[in-house]
Amino acid sequence: MMKKTLIASALVGLFASTAVTASDDTEELRKVIAQQQEVLKSLEKRLDETEERLEATADQVESNTSASPFANTSIGGYGELHYNNYEDKEAKVDFHRFVLFFGHEFTDKIRFFSEFELEHSIAGDGKAGEVELEQAFVEYDYSDTITTKTGLFLIPVGIINETHEPPTFYGVERNGVEKNIIPATWWEAGVAGNFKLAPGLAIDAAVTSGLKVGDDYKIRGGRQKVAKASAENLAYTGRVKYTAIPGLELAATLQYQTDLTQSAIGIDDASATLFQAHAIYQVDNFTVRALYAAWDIDGDEAKALGRDEQTGWYIEPSYMFNEKIGAFARYAEYNNEAGLSSSHAVESISVGINYYLHENVVIKADLEELGGSKDSTGFNVGFGYQF
Repeated sequence: MMKKTLIASALVGLFASTAVTASDDTEELRKVIAQQQEVLKSLEKRLDETEERLEATADQVESNTSASPFANTSIGGYGELHYNNYEDKEAKVDFHRFVLFFGHEFTDKIRFFSEFELEHSIAGDGKAGEVELEQAFVEYDYSDTITTKTGLFLIPVGIINETHEPPTFYGVERNGVEKNIIPATWWEAGVAGNFKLAPGLAIDAAVTSGLKVGDDYKIRGGRQKVAKASAENLAYTGRVKYTAIPGLELAATLQYQTDLTQSAIGIDDASATLFQAHAIYQVDNFTVRALYAAWDIDGDEAKALGRDEQTGWYIEPSYMFNEKIGAFARYAEYNNEAGLSSSHAVESISVGINYYLHENVVIKADLEELGGSKDSTGFNVGFGYQF
């Protein structure tokens, strides 16, 4: 009995001691938890203060940006340097074009775009160059499917007339068909609309100033460039473009002008119609471009010169070996006196490469053999950029 009493007393003492220890540990734990809660409250307060400061800074930055007069203004441009070397001609080097773009977005629906160009490096009396305003128009979105232009803009015709930055095409010089028949680069003043009829199908329509040819009826020489341009007879242009199939672009343009001479005294009235069609098809790294253009001009004087008909076409396959190097070949014919049975078209066979230092910086080289009404062989080397 004595042993049982001693054991019982020992057990009671042990449990009492353990209870006291557990009680002390619980109290210590409560203190630690309370301290941690205070630390967390302090951290939450600091985080709230930091977030408030960040929001205030962001609001200030946004306010300053919105207040900047250039917040919605953009600048870009392109340029190209050419070296030309042909038989029986003096070799020449020319900084052919230096162009700056300036644009501004007034609202999500109203935009301004302009293109200011210096040709041949220096302009002035007795100098080779010209300073030109090539584009200056305001674009307005009436809806998701209708957009208008008002001002000075490029005519919707051909492949390179609207897109002619050096990295976007092959060959140092622009091809002779679009240069002499269309004639790129060609801009006028007026109003235009773009109408998206369905995904990948759009129509462009424009009413603008027109060409004014002299008694030689040369199309390229008829560009007035909207410099106090005669506007006795306006030009009416329509284009349909189809791009619904990936890699394929089909387009056709029709323009009519009631008098290509702008009612010039001593020159017969000459109504004129331009028809142009082209196709671009790309499969992986292979692309082929083909274009046809023709003028039909009324009037006895134009007919006597054989310039009542002026036509041209070309086909150009190309291949990008990688992101740096591409090669092309082109066969082209154009004739500004196609109305004469005795006339011969200018024939051109070109081959060359584009080497891209950057997708927007290109070095070009090509060989060209001219035949038909011209007989020459030469090569061109060029450098171009856009930004």
